[in-house]
Parts: sequence; structure tokens; C-alpha cells
Amino acid sequence: MRAVISSVAALLLTLGLAERSAAQTATAPAPAPQPQTTQPLAPAPDAPRVRLVATGGTISNRTGGRLTAEELVNLMPTVGRYAKPEFEQFANVASSQLTLDQWLALAKRLNQLFKEDSGLAGAVVTSGTDTLEELAYFLDLTVRSEKPVVVVGSMRNPSTLGYEGAANLLEAFRVAADPAAAGRGVMVVLNDEINAAREVTKTDALRLNTFQTRGYGVLGVVDSDRVVFYRRVEKKHTAQSEFDVTNVTALPRVDVVITYQGAPGDLIKAAVDNGAKGIIVATAGAGATSGTQGEGIQYALEKGVFVVSTTRAGSGRIAARARVPPAAGAAPAQPNRRIAGEDLAPIKARLLLMVALMKTQDPTEIQRIFIEY
Repeated sequence: MRAVISSVAALLLTLGLAERSAAQTATAPAPAPQPQTTQPLAPAPDAPRVRLVATGGTISNRTGGRLTAEELVNLMPTVGRYAKPEFEQFANVASSQLTLDQWLALAKRLNQLFKEDSGLAGAVVTSGTDTLEELAYFLDLTVRSEKPVVVVGSMRNPSTLGYEGAANLLEAFRVAADPAAAGRGVMVVLNDEINAAREVTKTDALRLNTFQTRGYGVLGVVDSDRVVFYRRVEKKHTAQSEFDVTNVTALPRVDVVITYQGAPGDLIKAAVDNGAKGIIVATAGAGATSGTQGEGIQYALEKGVFVVSTTRAGSGRIAARARVPPAAGAAPAQPNRRIAGEDLAPIKARLLLMVALMKTQDPTEIQRIFIEY
């Protein structure tokens, strides 16, 4: 009898331990998913060469350490069907940590690649999404080549279930390798869509379809069978650009202020007093300011600072006013440094004014630049 009792006790203990183990297994947190990296398929002999220039961002921000440029390429096992991938690590940080000096260096690096390597079909640049549209437009103004540059990122990081970075990256390579992409300027590729750097904007803090071109629509799409383009950008860009950053060591300071009810002009004055060479005013409508902003704008103009009017409405255009020359015999008019920002978003008008000020201080020329770009 004692032996039977011992056997039953042992059985109950075993069952208890099994239940406890099962419960612990059920309640233990699942490890964060990690993207699978494999060696890409060997590319076709005639596949175009595309260079990845990685800067970091969410697309690389894996828990425990950022993905390198090589690891990003290895996320795309089928990339060899479309391109011969090359890669280099320019930086590996959050996009907000990249400096304007690094942006200049990146533009110079891309120009160097295209100048020295005529066989390179195109380039893909990774970026964090917070500043992706700004970086893309800066490159659109300063990379002077017909060859495509595609800026790509992801909304989810590599340790998140549903990470879309690998798919976005593969589509970016497909666009950069497509002969029809040449001459279309810098493009942004996410979520199966191709948007123009000048026009695209981030519209949602979290959703995957955040990058959109309001009013004008996408340049094209990336489908399973092919890359499809629908239109071109009419404004000047890339190979047509007059902005040469080869010998530029620093960009001039340009600040953005927003119009709201009772907005103070002293913010504009403070920007001017701290070295701003230009002010972008993001108005609520078609150029009207509020509060004492008019006084701040006048202060800026008297200090020789350019003031560009834009709209924060998300779409719409600020039209340039005709510049009337002085009458014969009259004293020369003071330079009119009020510039109409056309349909550029405020943060992109800032970039255009920066590169324009590298080239000229003539208000008429700067207004021309805003019309043409």
C-alpha cells in the first residue's frame, strides 16, 4: 500500500510540474520577431547595378542593434531578379540625428558615385520617415544626374510583427533599376507607391500609407509584374538643377514660423537676431498673417532677411506679385525680399531658400527659382 501511495504522489507531482511548465510557457512573453536575412539570389548577368546608401532610420532600427546596409540587402533574397545590389554605410542613426552638414556630404557622395561610375544604374537611400520628405527634396535639388535616386523607409521597425521595410526596400531597388525611372527626379517609394520628392508629404504618424501626394497623385506604382509610371514632374530638378554643392561647406540658416490667431512677431525677430538669413511663414490660408507677425516680418526685411510666404493648409498656391520697376528718374526701389512660396510645403520652401541663397541674393532671381522649382 505504501508503494502505491508513493507512486500516486509521484504521478501527481509530475502532472503538477507539467501544468506549471505549460502555464509558464503560455504566459511568457514571445520573443520579438526578427527579420529573416538570407543570401540574395545571384543576379542575372545583365541586371543593372543599384547602390544602397544607408543612413539609418526605422527601417534599420532593430531591437538590440541597427541593421547594417549589408543586412538590409540580405533581407531581399529575390533582389537579383531585378538588380545587382551594392551597398555602403553612410550613417546608421535616427533621421532626426542627421545634420545638415551630413545632408551636404550625402548629396556630394551621390554626385560622386554617378560621376565616377557611369555603369551605375541608380541609387537607393534609406531614411527615417520623420524627415524623409525633406531629405528627398534636398537631394532632388542637389543631385545633378538623370539617374534615379529613390529614398525609402518604413513605418515599423525590424523587430515588429508586420515589418514592411524589406518589401519597401525591394520595391525601391526595382524602381531604381527600371530604365523608365531615369530623368524623373528623386522619388519616394513606400507602400507600393512612387511619389515625387517635391510633392510627397507624410500624412499620418503611424499608418503604412502615410506618404501621399495631395492634389497631384502618385508618379506610379510598383506591382508584382512591373513598375508602372503615370506622369512626370514638370518643375526643375536633379540634372536640370542649377545648385552645385561641390564646394559648399555649410547651408545658410532658414527658420519656419507658423501663423495662428494672435501669433507674436517677436519669434521672427528672435530668429533674425540669431542669424537666420531667411524666414518661411506658414500661413493658415493664402498668405495672411496674424497678431504682430507683420511687425516681425518688417523687422526681418529691414535687416536684409528674405521672407517667404507659404500655406500650411496642405495644398494650394501662394502666387507671386508683379514687381513694378521704379519710374524713370525716381530713386531706386529697395530690394523686395518678400517671396511667394508657390505650392511648396513650408518645410520644403525652407530647403529651396537655403540652396537659392547659396547662389544669389537677388530677390527677383529667388522668386524665379521658387516659380521654376
